[in-house]
Amino acid sequence: MQSKEHWEGVYTKKASTEVSWFQEHAALSVKLIRNADIPTSASIIDVGGGASTLVDDLLALDYEKITVLDLSSSALATAKERLGKRASHVIWREENVLEAEFREHGYDVWHDRAVFHFLTSEEERHRYVQKVMGAVKPGGLVMVATFAEDGPTQCSGLPVMRYSAGELHSEFGEPFELIGHEKESHQTPDGSEQKFIYCLCKKMM
Repeated sequence: MQSKEHWEGVYTKKASTEVSWFQEHAALSVKLIRNADIPTSASIIDVGGGASTLVDDLLALDYEKITVLDLSSSALATAKERLGKRASHVIWREENVLEAEFREHGYDVWHDRAVFHFLTSEEERHRYVQKVMGAVKPGGLVMVATFAEDGPTQCSGLPVMRYSAGELHSEFGEPFELIGHEKESHQTPDGSEQKFIYCLCKKMM
């Protein structure tokens, strides 16, 4: 997992609307959450959410229990400032997901767009999956989006992993039932294209 200093530097050098993963609206994530019939009372965590606009979209849909976790204090500050008074309705955690402690079975939905593909060692990926195992309720939804097989090989100057739906699911294993997957062609602020794969799993245990 890359250092906190690296990501603070990313958000210091660029506005949140200039980073390659910026989305004005997290449309596909929202669609998949709604299609899964997740009630507005569900407890949702956005891992690596930082300055992402997913939290804005979820609040607009009256979701009540949202946590945003990110390494970067600058990214979280950007989101809080953007939300204004609505930021008080969100739990903000400035932490490394691999080191964070989570309440057992505390979440109905675990969402991660573009964190997991930065985990280039098997040990990191194993630790991540163990965090998900402990934090998500049995029957809960795990949504992870990474670069697809034809996606970039680097992001923000760092190497990344690329996955097919089957390869991504295999990282999580039998305790997670693959219930859907979808590709996304993301247009970056500078006009280039990034191919993503979104996998939805149901945690069975």
